[in-house]
Formats: sequence, structure tokens, C-alpha cells
Amino acid sequence: MAYVATRGGERAIEQSERLFREGLDTIDRDRVATIRKSLPYLIDRVMGEASLYEPDLAALALAQAAGDQYEAVLLLRAYRTTQPRIGFAEPISQPDLFTVRRISAAFKDIPGGQILGPTLDYSHRLLQVGVLKGKPFERQPVIPAAEPAPATQPSLTAWQKAQGLIKDYPVQTVPVEDIPDITRQPLLFPVSRAHKLQSLARADTGGTMALGFSSMRGYGAVHPTVNELRLAEAPVRLRHPRGTIFSAGRVRVSQCEIISKSKGLELGFSATLGWNEVKVIAAASLDLASVQPDTHPAVKEEFVLYHTETIEASGFCLHFKLPHYVTFQSTLDTYRRVAADRASKAEASSPETMPSKKKEAAL
Repeated sequence: MAYVATRGGERAIEQSERLFREGLDTIDRDRVATIRKSLPYLIDRVMGEASLYEPDLAALALAQAAGDQYEAVLLLRAYRTTQPRIGFAEPISQPDLFTVRRISAAFKDIPGGQILGPTLDYSHRLLQVGVLKGKPFERQPVIPAAEPAPATQPSLTAWQKAQGLIKDYPVQTVPVEDIPDITRQPLLFPVSRAHKLQSLARADTGGTMALGFSSMRGYGAVHPTVNELRLAEAPVRLRHPRGTIFSAGRVRVSQCEIISKSKGLELGFSATLGWNEVKVIAAASLDLASVQPDTHPAVKEEFVLYHTETIEASGFCLHFKLPHYVTFQSTLDTYRRVAADRASKAEASSPETMPSKKKEAAL
């Protein structure tokens, strides 16, 4: 696809960026800290789609992009490519997660109990317009429970397998370094499950939700029920070269298992960095829908994974605003030639332009 350079563009490009930032405040450390503190769920979404967990850098990317999420994800992904990989974290399981929120829509009484945690699910959607009139919208203190919930929770799926409700497949242990990495390897179809789950983990939230919703409405063979939804903090454990395992901190993660009753009890799974419930519910539904026989194109792996890739999708849409003068003029030239050929043929076949004998024959 041919482009032409913007003539005299260096100064114009520089001024256009200055104009973009004309109405914005100075980006400093305090502003980055304010964004991180006031918009934690947006920070989580950017980190998840960028495949890089660093809240300060995500807040900086949002400040630099003036809140444009796609631009912020692109900035963070570009930064990630400059950083070396120093090691692999140890695998973790569900009982290792420091669980903050855990609910199930399939079972009321689950082992460990339901934990509502932080959520707006049951709040009144009322806009606090008093803030604009000078009345602060102050947070109310949380009243501690009589008995705190356990820090960790058992796996609901393990309990279901013990009850014989779900088939228990043998566990396959794979060395960490042998697991494919979507940040370094391209998608190849048929896609491996590791690549599929990684792609869904960093997929565009809006795109994942749209395709997941289309599947739930009837374009897929799966009508999901949330088997278990967790918001948690996962411990990051690294192995020292001497063999000692040490903690490098914790990261916020979301995970969801959905269960479908269409053809027996089947599970779909999704997890991502940060707390993002709508994404993991939709992604888990797509995970299960994509392996059903005779799936609709809207839930096929290739369709879903390609078209929810944040940078690929946004970049392809936005590239159409770049100069396409050469290709478009070439198309116009073709249209003009076709129009001229048609006009020439029409003129040649007109009775007024035919020789006299042919005119008489035509009459």
C-alpha cells in the first residue's frame, strides 16, 4: 500500500502534537500518582491488554495519551519490548491466590463460601451531581466483619470433580520455558490452548465483550453460567539461581470459569492481569464456544483471536486516516478510463455516428 510523505511535514507534525497537548496539564509525578489512585480499574485494563504489570507505567501511559486507551496500550507494549526477561515465575494454583472477591452463580453454598468483595453490582446507579456544586462525594468507611474471610479459597472445580459432576482430566506438567509466549511468537492455527488463553488474556475488553455477547445471544452453542469468578492477588515467586524460591510481590488478577449445560457440564476458563470481570466472563464463554462442533463464525478461534487483538485492530482502523493518495488516485484513474471507454463505445454505436449505409440498414 503506497503512501506519500507529508510535504514540509516535520514542522507541521511537531506543531500538531503540541496542539494535541495544548489543553492538557503538565505531566509530572503527582499527576501520574493521581491517575493511578483514582482510576485503578482503568489502570488494570491497560496493563492487561499491554501484557505488562506496572501500575505507575500504565498511569504514565494514560497521562501521556490523554486518556486514549488504545494509545496507552500501544505505549506500554512498546516499552515492554525494550525490557529484558530475567526469569519465569513459579506456577500458581487457585488455592494460592489471596482472594478478595469470589462468587458463583451456579451454586449457592460453595466450599469456602461466597465473598462479595469490592463491587458495584448491587449499588444504585445515581450520578452524584452534587460534586459539581461543591459537595464532595466522600467514601464511607468499611465496617469489618465479625470474622474475616479466609485469605485463600479452595478450588470449586476440584470440589465438583470430587463429586463426579465434571470429568477429571489428568494433569499434564509442562516446563515453564516450553510454554509458548504470545508476546514473542505469532498465532498459528490451529492454535494451542496456551496461545488461545494468552490471546484472550490480553484481548481488547470491548471486542471480547461484543463477541462474547453475540455468542450468548445465540451465535454460539453455549449459554454460560458463572461457575466461579475471582478477583485476587497472585503471588509472584521466582527461583534464585541457587535454587531458593523467593517472593517478588503480588499482582492483581481476575479469573473466571463458566459452565455450560448444553451437552453435559463443560467448563470454559479465562484469566487476565488486573481486575476486569466483564472481560474474563466473556472470554471464558468464547473459550468454551470456540471448541464446540459446527461453531458459528463469530466464535471461531481465528475470528475471535485476530479481531480482539487490541493493537492490530486499532492500528488497522486508524491507518486508514494516513495518506492513501497514490492508491486512491490509481483507482480514480481506472474509473476514468472505464468511463471513457464506455463513452467511446456508446458514441461509436450511435446512429448519428454510423456510416450512411449502416444508418439506412439501421433504419
